[in-house]
Amino acid sequence: MKASYFVVGLMVVLLIGNLPASESVTCQPTELSPCSAAIIGGSAPTPQCCTKLNEQKPCLCQYMKDPNLRKYIDSPNAKKVAQICKIPFPKC
Repeated sequence: MKASYFVVGLMVVLLIGNLPASESVTCQPTELSPCSAAIIGGSAPTPQCCTKLNEQKPCLCQYMKDPNLRKYIDSPNAKKVAQICKIPFPKC
């Protein structure tokens, strides 16, 4: 059930419009879908999750500014995933 809220939130953002891309990365929140089980359910992140999180690192502050995504990106589980994946959590 919680995963569906995450997907709905991502879809809302995509329907409103794509977030501006940084120079080398296309900021698409759906790219973080491999991390949904870890962020929502607290399971261990997969290698694919860590790879995607690293790729989307320049976009995380943009995602945190979106009220539909902030609760996921700024959650304790997301911070734990970032720590496990050795991705510095952004200070926006």
